[in-house]
Amino acid sequence: MPANKLKEFLDSQQVKYVTISHSPSYTAQEVAASAHVRGKDLAKTVMVTLDGRMAMVVLPASRKIGFDLLREVSGAENVQLASERAFCDMFPGCEVGAMPPFGNLYGMDVYVSKLLEQDAEIAFNAGSHTELIRLAYQDFVRLVNPKVARLAFGE
Repeated sequence: MPANKLKEFLDSQQVKYVTISHSPSYTAQEVAASAHVRGKDLAKTVMVTLDGRMAMVVLPASRKIGFDLLREVSGAENVQLASERAFCDMFPGCEVGAMPPFGNLYGMDVYVSKLLEQDAEIAFNAGSHTELIRLAYQDFVRLVNPKVARLAFGE
């Protein structure tokens, strides 16, 4: 979903948001530094497979997935990181690795770390490696309807 399509969706839902442009950055920590956002305040989207089904895990950029926690929450027996090749065609117009955490628009489950509930806002890639969107966390939850759970080490 290119940034414009995401913005159109947010506008249609009457959601207030801010776009943040930054220099090209490819890892979550680089994006946070480039956009002057603390790593714990930037939500990264990690693609996983749960018993062969593609799903999104959204957690602070500074954290790593606890695969045992995800296995427990999802009820899946086989939980793995998805290869870029497995999902690169699923998000037309998005740069690989920069897809926004709106898996609901693509028919996939979204799992969100409880750590993100601690902030009033959530910031995430907007489909490119040069732009973020920041909006109210409650608006994100209302639009995506994710499963919120303990998903990261140290949570």
